[in-house]
Amino acid sequence: MPELEVMIGGRGFQVTCQAGEEHFLQTAAAMLDAEAAPLVAQLGRLPEVRMLLMAGLMLADKTAAVEDENRTLRARLAELEARPVATRDVAVVPPRVFETLAEIAARAEAMAARVEERVGG
Repeated sequence: MPELEVMIGGRGFQVTCQAGEEHFLQTAAAMLDAEAAPLVAQLGRLPEVRMLLMAGLMLADKTAAVEDENRTLRARLAELEARPVATRDVAVVPPRVFETLAEIAARAEAMAARVEERVGG
């Protein structure tokens, strides 16, 4: 098993992990260190156990908030997915309208032809 040294709150800790999980361990340690750093900056040197406990609790609090938000978003997504898909009503044009438009077009063409005859002829 690989053994790594991780830095949390300015202190080094020897930790072992499964082969291939070194990156995950380093990432988790970095997250814990990010919580510990402000504690050490504000309160000075704390006992190891207290620093780790407080940093762990702060990280757990953030994780709980993200999980709550995730649950809320999943519920909202499920609600949206359950809604029926809105459909647009498409107007149906009665056949008589097409007949009327064709008649108007024929009259307009006839009028244009008469105007051309008078102007040109």
